[in-house]
Amino acid sequence: MTPIPSQPMPKLSRRSLARSLAAGAVAILAAATVPAAAQSAAWPSEPVRLVVGFAPGGGTDVMARALAQALGESLGQPFIVDNKPGASGNLSVSDVARAAPDGYTFLVAPTSVETANPYLFKSNVLPSRDLAPVMGIGRMQMYVVARPTLEVKDVRELVALAKSQPGKLNYASSGTAPPPHLAGELFKQSTGAFITHVPYRGSAPALQDVMASQADFVFDPGIAFPHIKSGKVKLLGVASDRKSPFFPDAPTYADMGIKNASPDIWFGVWAPNQVPAEIAERLSRELTKALATPALKERFNSLGAETAPVDTPAFRKLLADEGKVLSALIKDRKIVLE
Repeated sequence: MTPIPSQPMPKLSRRSLARSLAAGAVAILAAATVPAAAQSAAWPSEPVRLVVGFAPGGGTDVMARALAQALGESLGQPFIVDNKPGASGNLSVSDVARAAPDGYTFLVAPTSVETANPYLFKSNVLPSRDLAPVMGIGRMQMYVVARPTLEVKDVRELVALAKSQPGKLNYASSGTAPPPHLAGELFKQSTGAFITHVPYRGSAPALQDVMASQADFVFDPGIAFPHIKSGKVKLLGVASDRKSPFFPDAPTYADMGIKNASPDIWFGVWAPNQVPAEIAERLSRELTKALATPALKERFNSLGAETAPVDTPAFRKLLADEGKVLSALIKDRKIVLE
């Protein structure tokens, strides 16, 4: 067989070689980018997990399940609530922070997991660093609710009584450092009243002792509504600068001259850091649509909450502002977990 003579390789100039390398780099980059873009466009193509750091049946869990149903119907894939209770929501934060940032794991939680917990717990996970805020979804107001035998008719009179008898009055809460306790410390810091904190193992036993006149008052996020209406406890005012949609005639902190003490509880959705922006934006749009529906409004209202969609930039600011207030409060009041 006659051998085929070898052909000399064409010589490339430096300019030609550079062009070839650049073209190859562009082709490789394009090949790497297309699957990610296609994945975002197809999202969701499998079930999505909504992680909740509290037990089933609580307010955050009920909100998450209502959202899961609405999102599943609008996006055509199941949204599954995964309860990871423990450490005031910290276990759920760690779970989501470790998850792949692929748009199939999100956190539904009160803002306290980012604005208070880092100053109360030692953890290697920081929500402000390891999670990406998607949007705010709702809020609860606090209500100052007193035993029926307490001889005051509103918060202004409560402050006057507390100052006239320093340390004699007490307020019950669901424990050390949850929102009702922090609401009480904000109140004391703002008014200068000396009031004793009595922690209980949960909101229900705290409220029960107020109804039984074993404790003087409580900062309530909505559990007491039926008992206010039945007269078993007295509503002294709304611990907020805004009027309550549930008790529109009740005086607010603003009405009574109490400043810088509003402890509204906000709730939101976070993703693992580096989640594709397209996925976060689409989820935000779908959440906003769901929160505008009568069904979601009614479900939130049943918890004493309101739907309140807050876009990503505004939610980031809300978290930063709340974090400044609560970190300073925890330090100033020397709040430590026992």
